[in-house]
Amino acid sequence: RTNPYQTNLLRDSVRRYLQLPADQTVLILHAKVAQKSYGNEKRFFCPPPCVYLSGPGWKLKQEQMKARDQGEAGFRVCGYMGLDSMGSSLMETQKLSFEEQPDAKGFGCAKALYISDADKRKHFRLVLKLFFSNGQEIGTFHSKLIKVISKPSQKKQSLKNTDLCINSGSKVSLFNRLRSQTVSTRYLSVEGGAFIASARQWAAFTLHLADEQCTRSEFPLREGYIRYGSVVQLICTATGITLPPLIIRKVTKQYAMLDVDEPISQLHKCAFQFQGSDRMYLCLSTDKVIQFQASPCPKEANRELLNDGSCWTIIGTETVEYTFSESLACAREPVSPVPLITALQLTGGGDVAMLEVQGEYFHAHLKVWFGDVEAETMYRSPKSLMCVVPDVSAFGSDWRWLRYPITVPLLLIRDDGLIYSSSFTFTYTPEQSFIPGQQVLSDVSQDSDKLLDSIHQEFTRTNFHLFMQS
Repeated sequence: RTNPYQTNLLRDSVRRYLQLPADQTVLILHAKVAQKSYGNEKRFFCPPPCVYLSGPGWKLKQEQMKARDQGEAGFRVCGYMGLDSMGSSLMETQKLSFEEQPDAKGFGCAKALYISDADKRKHFRLVLKLFFSNGQEIGTFHSKLIKVISKPSQKKQSLKNTDLCINSGSKVSLFNRLRSQTVSTRYLSVEGGAFIASARQWAAFTLHLADEQCTRSEFPLREGYIRYGSVVQLICTATGITLPPLIIRKVTKQYAMLDVDEPISQLHKCAFQFQGSDRMYLCLSTDKVIQFQASPCPKEANRELLNDGSCWTIIGTETVEYTFSESLACAREPVSPVPLITALQLTGGGDVAMLEVQGEYFHAHLKVWFGDVEAETMYRSPKSLMCVVPDVSAFGSDWRWLRYPITVPLLLIRDDGLIYSSSFTFTYTPEQSFIPGQQVLSDVSQDSDKLLDSIHQEFTRTNFHLFMQS
C-alpha cells in the first residue's frame, strides 16, 4: 500500500475530485464489420470511425497549460487513427482534426481508412493516438474488435452464423447512398431534437424488436435476432429520441419485399415502413428525413416500389469509452492504458470480504478506491484486480449512527494520482434486524460501549450489494 503521507495527500485530491469531478472522456464509435478492399480500390470504412472528446477536464487542462504560458496553440488536441497492425508510423495513419461542437464536445472523423486484401486477418482493432499540439502525448486508445468481410452476404442468413446477424437491443447505423456514389452518402442522425440526414456525422441507434400488436404508447421489447417483417423501434443512443414503430423490409432492386422472413445481415439493404400506414416509408430528401409513399406493384402483390431515398444500408456499431482525470495528478506519462471495468465479483464477508474487479487494460500501478478510501489491492492479470473491501468505519466517525445503506463510487487510481472513474458503485447495507425503526438512538449512556460494539460487529458483517448505475 501507499505510505500514509502519500495516502493522505492523495485522499485530499480524491475528495476534491469527488466534489467536482473534472473528467476527460474519449468516446470512439465504429462499425462492427469492415468490407475488405481488393486491388487498387479503397473501400473506406462506412460509417467512418468517429471520436468525441467530452468532459470538463479538457477545459481545466487547457487552463493549466495556459498558466504555464503555453497558450491556446499548445493545448489543441491532435489525433491519428489507423489499424492496429500499422505500427507507429504516422504516415500510415489518418490525422484527425478536432472541431468544437455546439454542445462543447470535440469531434473528429477518420474518413479515409480501409483494409486491403494484403491484410489476411479476420479481425482487427483501430488505434487512436492523441497528443497536445505542443507534442505532449495524451495516450493510445483502442476500438473494439472489427470483423473483416469480403462483401455483404447475399445468401439467406443462418442463425448459426451469428457474427453477421443483428440481434434485438444491439446498436446500428443507417446510411443511404444515392446511385451507389460515395460522395452522396448520408447518415441517419439526430440534431436539435429532430431526425436528419447528415453527410458528416452519424448516430448509433438501439434497434429493438417489439410486439406486433403493440401501440406506440406501450412498446414491450423482445429478445432475439431481427428478421425481415418484424416490428422494430429505433432509439438514438445519445439523445433517447425515438421513431414510431417501423416494419423492417428487405430491399431487392429498389423493391420492398413484403413476404421475406429471414434474419437481417450486416450491410444489407433494407427499408422501414411505418406501422399501420398506407405504404409510407422512412426516407431522406437531401438533409431532411421525410415519409415516402411506395407504389404498389401490379404484377407482384408481395412487392412495393421505393425511391432511392427510402433504401437504407444497415450495419452494427460499437462504442468504447475511456474516462480519466489529470486535473489533480502529477502525471508525466501518457494516461494509457486506460482501464475499463466490466464486472465486479464479491467473495467472503465481514472482515475478510474480497472484491474482484474484472475488465481490461489493468496493470500493477493501479489501486482500487472506495470513494476516498484506498483499498489494499493485488494485481492478478490485465483482466483482474483483487482488493480487500474496507470496513465501513473507514468512511468517517459517524459510522456508528448509520441507519441506511452507504453507496460509494468505485475508482481506479494510478500511483502518480491519475484518476480513472467508472460507472460502478459499492453499497454497504446494515443487517435488516439491526436497522432501527422510526426511533433514533439519541440518548446513549456512557456505559453503552457493549451495545456499540455489538452494532459495530453487525456492521462489519454487513451485506454488500453491487450494481451498475446507468
